[in-house]
Amino acid sequence: MQSPDSILSRIASPADLKGLTDEQLERLADEMRSELIDVVGRRAAHFASNLGVVELALALHLTFDFSRDRLIWDTGHQIYPHKLITGRAARLHTIRTKGGLMGYPNPAESPYDLFMTGHAGCAPSTALGLKLGDELAGRPDARSVAVIGDGAFPSGIVFEALNHAGGAASKLLVVLNDNKMSICPPVGGFANAMDRARMSPTYSDWNKRLKSLLPTIPLVGEAADRWLRQVKDALKATFQNGMLFEELGFTYLGPIDGHDLKALRSYLEKVQTMPGPVLLHVLTNKGHGFEPAVKDPVKFHAPNPFKRVAGGLVPLKVASRQTYTDAVAAALHDACGRDPKVAVLTAAMCEGNKLQKIRESFPGQFFDVGICEGHAVALAAGMAKAGAKPVVDVYSTFLQRSFDQIFQEVALQNQPVVFCLDRAGLVGADGPTHHGCFDLAYMRIFPNMVVAAPGDHLDVAPMLDFALGYDGPVSLRYPRANLEVVERDLQPIELGRAEVIEWETDGMIIACGAVLGACVRAAGVLRERHGLNVGVVNARFVKPLDGATIGKAIEEAAFVLTVEEGCLNGGFGSAVLEAANEAGLPTRHVGRAGLPDRFVLHAERDEQLAEVGLDVEGLVARALELARAVGLEPAEAVPAALNGRSRLEAGAAAVVAAAPGEN
Repeated sequence: MQSPDSILSRIASPADLKGLTDEQLERLADEMRSELIDVVGRRAAHFASNLGVVELALALHLTFDFSRDRLIWDTGHQIYPHKLITGRAARLHTIRTKGGLMGYPNPAESPYDLFMTGHAGCAPSTALGLKLGDELAGRPDARSVAVIGDGAFPSGIVFEALNHAGGAASKLLVVLNDNKMSICPPVGGFANAMDRARMSPTYSDWNKRLKSLLPTIPLVGEAADRWLRQVKDALKATFQNGMLFEELGFTYLGPIDGHDLKALRSYLEKVQTMPGPVLLHVLTNKGHGFEPAVKDPVKFHAPNPFKRVAGGLVPLKVASRQTYTDAVAAALHDACGRDPKVAVLTAAMCEGNKLQKIRESFPGQFFDVGICEGHAVALAAGMAKAGAKPVVDVYSTFLQRSFDQIFQEVALQNQPVVFCLDRAGLVGADGPTHHGCFDLAYMRIFPNMVVAAPGDHLDVAPMLDFALGYDGPVSLRYPRANLEVVERDLQPIELGRAEVIEWETDGMIIACGAVLGACVRAAGVLRERHGLNVGVVNARFVKPLDGATIGKAIEEAAFVLTVEEGCLNGGFGSAVLEAANEAGLPTRHVGRAGLPDRFVLHAERDEQLAEVGLDVEGLVARALELARAVGLEPAEAVPAALNGRSRLEAGAAAVVAAAPGEN
């Protein structure tokens, strides 16, 4: 927490930076890093990337006036230093908590946040759009800046924006924040080219001499310009004689030290006088100023809370259990070992999807394509056509970026590509940019696509085996949640076949995916506390739907409640209503529980589930509402608070958490 006499405590807006001396600015940078370290010491938050852009954030706000100029931070998880100097320092301790600051830009918080950015690669496009929009609106002098990392830079949309900007000759600044990382180390030819540029002897020599020249010349003088041209020529040579940026119509500047505040300001001031689009190449270190994060930026991308002691860091104990991500990764590892034709593809999410063991054990069967989801899907289609068994393992929210490739290259061709959609449903503190709300709705519209979801841990490996053996595309989705096991006589996975956990006639709950455990507990509460005999079905498949089992439930039960951790519009519940309509069944007694038609803000995942009525209490309340609507008279609830233990005991089948793991 910042002290009352700190410089940071006096920064209410970027205007307060203007009167600070160089020495005070350096002290402010130190205070900002200290505040960031303190915040992550209290809760999990994005960390290393924020430490790396402190000087860059200061330099941008010192040079431009973003009360009228435009600034877009690509991806957005490195937004914390920007928030510290735009009036939100006193609230930074609330970040990623319910009702607190968002961990990404948020226009509702500040006029300095223009877009709620959470997906990589879009900043150049939106910044160019802002520039062109300002010109159309009579504000031609407003400047537009996009800050984008080298990990996001190879995204196809980036080059679409650069191509347009260069052709339009618009006055746009793209800052390439080159820290040699996305979440994991970047891959591919562009990353190799960046490495060559960083290692250029001309750059190293130029950088040292420029630092010695800067104190003796006003801003960037002729000597610095001469050296700048030399290093630019060296860099152009690494990019096939300048065919990358300069040939697109950009003026290339750099690379420069992104932790040298004076140099940054000098170059940014120079950019303001230059016509047309400019790309400023800035070298930064993820975790700068905090040695553990510099040494291991992957671990410190979003670390668990820790405290600082004299000898280093002491991690705070966080309850750790096996998650659905762990279970899918383990099943994929086993599949790779059994069949050399199985290939696992991811889009810069090796760490998030727990695929490190596959990468190490089966390097020839693992493909990280960088932040290029559309390419990953099209690549998988080609591999499938050639006889491989590709698995595209990405977050649900990121698969949306490859919608057209799912349609054209996979579904239309009926290629046997397996999609493993991690983080399906609500994801907690990352908030609306990262919720996997829409995959059930958008995957089920494609002909040939099978859409399925494991109900618990016991479904995971058999469902993946089914998908790998199926002669067509299959989508499997699972949440960011601890594993559960619903104890029952496990039924085999069969295409389009649901699993009946228990059959009753007062009501039936049809569970889609890993909400199964909560549905079983809710059924137990309804029986024990309200006298209602309610059964549960594990749907397993959204497409093809088990029309026979679900139709029987609609015909025999007084009420039916479908439950899904996805959007209600077009989701599983909609599929049930469509099937009932086609079968001529009445549906007035069928209710749906799922995600509402709004964006759910950041909070703890349990808080979000309660907010949308997908916790046990919410499901019980919805079931009671349906029961009363059809004339059933539930008993009054026992006046005792529901706790986790009583819910487990009350279940129609026992629901147990999976064993602790090593997350």
